[in-house]
Amino acid sequence: MANKRIDEPTGTRLVGHEWDGIEELDTPMPRWWLITFWLTILFSLGYVIAYPAWPMIERATEGVLGWSSRGQLAQEMSVADQSRVSVREALARIPIERLNEDSELMAQAVAGGNAAFKVHCSQCHGAGAAGSQTLGYPNLNDDDWLWGGDLKAIEYTLVHGIRQAGNERTRMSVMPAFAGALEPAQLDAVVSHVLSLSGKARTSPLGAEVYANNCVVCHGPAGEGSRELGAPRLNDAIWLRGGSREDIARQILNPRMGQMPAWEGRLDPVTIKMLAAYVHSLGGGEDFVEVAEQPGETVDEQP
Repeated sequence: MANKRIDEPTGTRLVGHEWDGIEELDTPMPRWWLITFWLTILFSLGYVIAYPAWPMIERATEGVLGWSSRGQLAQEMSVADQSRVSVREALARIPIERLNEDSELMAQAVAGGNAAFKVHCSQCHGAGAAGSQTLGYPNLNDDDWLWGGDLKAIEYTLVHGIRQAGNERTRMSVMPAFAGALEPAQLDAVVSHVLSLSGKARTSPLGAEVYANNCVVCHGPAGEGSRELGAPRLNDAIWLRGGSREDIARQILNPRMGQMPAWEGRLDPVTIKMLAAYVHSLGGGEDFVEVAEQPGETVDEQP
């Protein structure tokens, strides 16, 4: 300290070193800064005592408050689980055809179905449910439905699947292969007739004749399809396997039949109901129409 000199203009000590005639002042830190600094040290001491802080071989110090991030997460998860339980119980009680009557519960079901869709369905139908014509996975955003697009019909399809061996109530439709049964001229004519149903081509007497003899029983005179048989509409612009002449000809000669797993037994009924609600909400969902039960029939078996 004896070697420290005072800078006369400022009254501040000099640090004692000099470069090119310039010397540095030993200016003390502001008092407010020093107080803040010591307070942070006191806070850190309190923190390591109150909360987990010091790592040890197998665990860390627990802290006098007993708090941990894992414990907080478990508590939050428990609250969320309780909330989900109440929603799932409400979904289990309500018939699916009445789900639209409760907008809040419907919104909860759609949100849960969205999450389940990403886990179980997006691998085939895509993250946005747009499907794939190349692979024959249907687009779930449009309003074309083979067996019906109301909540009850969608749920039935999810439960029993499509063309699932071993499930007696599965959705089933079969189109015969016409390879070897049609002459090239007949094939070309019937393809034109199918395209004419949606205004994409002109038909001919031969095409109309081949269609009437082989196709009308399932697809209808105007190509309106049949939900009872699972026969698709042919008079719109929606195609499962592609709408070009080549695609249609290929499907006529050697039909490709897709499959969808039956989710009964794989997913619980409430999750299936939520999936049905989500698919219904994508844009093509239809209103439920009550169908009178006929003698010897069960309405629930074939919506």
